[in-house]
Amino acid sequence: MFTRLLVGLDGSPAADVALEQAVMLGERFHSTILVVHAGDGREGAILVERAAERVRAAGLGVEITEAPAPALAALAELAPTVDAVLVGRRGGAGGDAAIGPTVGGLVRLGEPCVIVCAGAVSPMRSCAVAFDGGDTSRRALELALQFASVMGSTIHVVHAATEREAGVLVVGVAEAALSMRRVPFVTHIELDAPEVAVARVVKRAPCDAVFAGAHRRRDGRPSGGVSHVGAILHHVDVLVAIEP
Repeated sequence: MFTRLLVGLDGSPAADVALEQAVMLGERFHSTILVVHAGDGREGAILVERAAERVRAAGLGVEITEAPAPALAALAELAPTVDAVLVGRRGGAGGDAAIGPTVGGLVRLGEPCVIVCAGAVSPMRSCAVAFDGGDTSRRALELALQFASVMGSTIHVVHAATEREAGVLVVGVAEAALSMRRVPFVTHIELDAPEVAVARVVKRAPCDAVFAGAHRRRDGRPSGGVSHVGAILHHVDVLVAIEP
């Protein structure tokens, strides 16, 4: 898990945060980091070389790539070779934080995990998991569990329910999986929309990261719309890890 991380660079502060987040994860998981710049020219070459120097300074392996624009095509080509793609956020909570074309396109690929970074590097020590009992939310929970077992994080399972009795049954599935692992956890049943429920727990706990699964169609492929995680991104200003 997280042995190969991909970061797209464009010279923006958001991309710089994504690189630093990748370095933080790389130091914990002994990862190799792939840095890619979509576009031609000397500026791009300087950008990736500076990023490579930063990764080497952290004692991590690095691979650098310059690829033709657009960014989505460059990242999509490399995505199947890594465990996670890290990208910068377009805006803060309540602002222009809905999923953009690059993140949406990566999620629709169906692999790998897409990590939308916050405005600053997150230590990811308190992680909320949006859990509805479906396949992708179970995978998101499993990813959070694997992550927490290495990072020593606390997991907050958040289930948005229409009625508490039904919510108890759904949360029970998560509790069964969590009780078998040596990871501290708290469960939350919130009678509200998923994005509102997650945002409330993130603020109350507080949490510095969210794990969520992307919705899928009946044939098992990622949904053409990713409004579920887009809504969560719109309501929180912490890192969001999206499990396709």
